[in-house]
Amino acid sequence: MLVGFRCVVIASVAAIIFPPALGGTSVIGDDLVDNNDNLDVLIVGGGNAALCAAIGARRAGARVLVLEAAPKFYRGGNTRHTRNMRCAHDAATAILTGPYTEAEFFDDLMRVTEGQTDEALARHMIRESKQILDWLVEQGVRWQPSLGGTLSLGRTNSFFLGGGRAMLNALYETAEKLGVEIAYDSEVVGLSIEDGTFLSATVASGGEHAEIRARTLVAAAGGFEANLEWMKQYWGEPAENFLVRGTPYNRGSLLRLLLANGVQEVGDPTQCHAVAIDARAPKFDGGIITRLDCVIFGIVVNKDARRFYDEGEDIWPKRYAIWGRLVAGQRDQIAFIIFDAASRHLFMPSLYPPIEAQSLSELATGLELDPVALERTVREFNEAVRPGVFDHTILDDCRTEGLTPPKSHWARRIELAPFYAYPVRPGITFTYLGTRVNKEARLIMRDKRPSANMFAAGEIMAGNVLGRGYAAGIGMTIGSVFGRIAGQEAAAYARN
Repeated sequence: MLVGFRCVVIASVAAIIFPPALGGTSVIGDDLVDNNDNLDVLIVGGGNAALCAAIGARRAGARVLVLEAAPKFYRGGNTRHTRNMRCAHDAATAILTGPYTEAEFFDDLMRVTEGQTDEALARHMIRESKQILDWLVEQGVRWQPSLGGTLSLGRTNSFFLGGGRAMLNALYETAEKLGVEIAYDSEVVGLSIEDGTFLSATVASGGEHAEIRARTLVAAAGGFEANLEWMKQYWGEPAENFLVRGTPYNRGSLLRLLLANGVQEVGDPTQCHAVAIDARAPKFDGGIITRLDCVIFGIVVNKDARRFYDEGEDIWPKRYAIWGRLVAGQRDQIAFIIFDAASRHLFMPSLYPPIEAQSLSELATGLELDPVALERTVREFNEAVRPGVFDHTILDDCRTEGLTPPKSHWARRIELAPFYAYPVRPGITFTYLGTRVNKEARLIMRDKRPSANMFAAGEIMAGNVLGRGYAAGIGMTIGSVFGRIAGQEAAAYARN
């Protein structure tokens, strides 16, 4: 029951109308500045984490305002491009083929992060994730049976019916029906914080500025992957060749403001969710359709036509996110996935067709590689293959022997024309440098005190859980779990 609390999501500072049920009609601007003493929760961001926070807070009786820096068409940050999320569950369901226990989830997380995670916070997230699938259904989100192929996620991950945009639209619809207000094209450009307590935010929209006061703040504005100048501080000039898979609006403005106001940072600034995507993708917003999931079916070479990593190290969903960083370490930040006709139809195609040739020499010429070097690399690989029973859904026994680097699984000779290649570059999804939080999603200040009234959820605090590495669907888990917690905790603080 919504009693006496206000939950507003700002999507555009120009012309927000509050319905009478939330305390009368008011237009954002001078009127809102004068009459926003009843604003309980100010949420900055417009993706999954922000909407879960908004819904959680509103259902707890709060008055909530959400500020989305992007225009309405591009709302939602990287949520627009997602497909699934990873949650613990104790038994098979209508959409999942078997159990995925808390212990197994934690083991997977420890493996991909190499132990670089806040263990207590990670276990808390995993435990809370068991409730999220049903909770999201209650908010209008729908699931579909998991996809097969190289994804191998039928038991562990739930897929959104209609993809990330459909999931996002469902959350927005529910939030709006509950009375959450949303303002687009509204960027937070200043924060007033005293002794770890949030007082107000300065919001820019339509060439104007407004100061918005609220009892609590939820930071859910993503990372800084679209701010290439900031990326270059850690990566140097190679960052110029990075492609940003998601929104161009994740520039880290709110993160900078929080860190400048005494919030404790967490995470390695050079760590990020980075996958190998088609080099022909646009600089920004190429999304999921430019990702390539065919690495395990062939070999990957650099500009010198040499292999540089084990393409068959582990099941693809546990290793796909390392390939962006691997390619980033190659000359000119480019590499090429090479495979033959035997593998052409074994994986989900991307937006762009592969480059095709009838011989390896012709393929090399088309890729501007040395034909002799590529032929030598493929010949050495073929000679090292020790055939077994090929099965891309398990760690099979098809491997190489006496080759550096090896291919541990799924190694098959590349010999059946036509031959194919995809050029790939690092595709950055989100960055891991962020804000430290506790189990209440409450921001921790540099002096180690929890903030009185500031919370964070989603990519802006993902570095607490993801010290490095990634496994498919964890980003959405972090956003949904901590978004819901942040919204509920913010509402509880405002109520008291």
